[in-house]
Amino acid sequence: MLIDPDGTSRRPEVSIVVPMHNESANLPDLITQLGDAVSAFCRSFEIVAVDDGSTDDTLAHLNGAAAHGAPLRIVTYRTNRGRGYALRRGFAAANGDIVVTIDADLSYAPSHIPAMLRTLAEHPEADFVVGSPYARGGGTRNVPTGRLLLSRWGNRVLGLAMPGKLTAVTGILRAYRRPVLEGLDLESNGKEIHLEIVSKALAAGFVPVEMPAVLTGRRRGNSKFLFRATVASHLIFSFYERPVLLFGLIGALFIGVGLGSGLHLIALWQSGTLNPTRPLVSLTVILLVAGLQILLFGFLGSQIVQVRRELFRMQKHLKSPRQQAQVSRPAPSENPDSPVVHGAGRTPAPV
Repeated sequence: MLIDPDGTSRRPEVSIVVPMHNESANLPDLITQLGDAVSAFCRSFEIVAVDDGSTDDTLAHLNGAAAHGAPLRIVTYRTNRGRGYALRRGFAAANGDIVVTIDADLSYAPSHIPAMLRTLAEHPEADFVVGSPYARGGGTRNVPTGRLLLSRWGNRVLGLAMPGKLTAVTGILRAYRRPVLEGLDLESNGKEIHLEIVSKALAAGFVPVEMPAVLTGRRRGNSKFLFRATVASHLIFSFYERPVLLFGLIGALFIGVGLGSGLHLIALWQSGTLNPTRPLVSLTVILLVAGLQILLFGFLGSQIVQVRRELFRMQKHLKSPRQQAQVSRPAPSENPDSPVVHGAGRTPAPV
C-alpha cells in the first residue's frame, strides 16, 4: 500500500510485477524506463520486483534503487524456482487495481504499459490485455530466427487449442484487472504459467483483448530460454487443453490407412485375386476399430475439458466480491442468541 502525506494508506492504481533472475545488467535501465512510462499515465504505481534466486548483484541493485526512492516492493528468496513461482509470489504481493507483468530483460519496452492501460480504459468489457508481436501492427526486432519460428508456430498451435482467437498465449506482456487474478488458482512454477492463466481465465469467462506489441531480442545478460523444455511443455499443454488435437489426428490417421487398405481389398476381390487368409484383412479391421476408439477417447477428453471449464466458472463466481458479500451476510435466525460468523471479502476498486 502507498502512504499519503496525511498518514493514510491507499491502493496504487497499477502494480508492475517483474520476475527476474540474474538481471543486474538490465536493472538500471529497467527501473528508469518503467518509472518514466507509467508515471506519465497514472497517479500512483508500484514495481513489484521478484528476485527469483539470483546469484549476481540483482538484489543489491534492487535495494540500492529502493533506498534512492524508487517505488519498489522487493520479493526475494534464495533458490531459483522458475518464472511461474516468481509471478505467483508477485501477484500475492501486488496491491494495484491493475496488475501488469513484463520481462526484466527489456524484450518488451516499458512504453507498452501505458498502451495496455489505455486499452483497458477504452474497453471496459475486457478483463485483461495481451500484448502480441504477431497481432496486426506488432513485430519483432533482432530475435534469433530459430526462436522466432518456434514462438510463432507454437503460439499458432496453442491458439487453436483454446478459445479467444489470441495470436500470442505464451508471452508475459499483459495487464489484468484485479478480479482476474483473484478468481484463479494458479499452480505452475515454470513458463507454462502464461498458458495456465489464459486457459483458466477464458474458461472462467473473463474477456481478453489483444493489442500489438514489438518483441526485441535480448541485448544484455543471458537468455533463460530452454528449447526442449519449452517445446515439450507447450505440446503437452495443447493436447491437455484440446485432446481432440492429439486423439483426432491419430484416430483419423488410423481410419484413413484402414479405409485405404479396405479399398485395396475391394479391388482384389473384384479382380478375383483376394485371399481371405492374408493378414491384410485382419489389419484393415484392426485399423478401423482402433481409429474409432481413439476418436472416442478424443471426444471423452473434450467432455472432460468442458467440465473443467465449468468448474473454473463456478470458482470465479464463488470468488467474486459480490458473492463473497452475500456469503458473509448473516442469514436470518429465529434464535437471537445463535452465533454468527462474519466473513470479509476484499472488494476491488472500479477501474
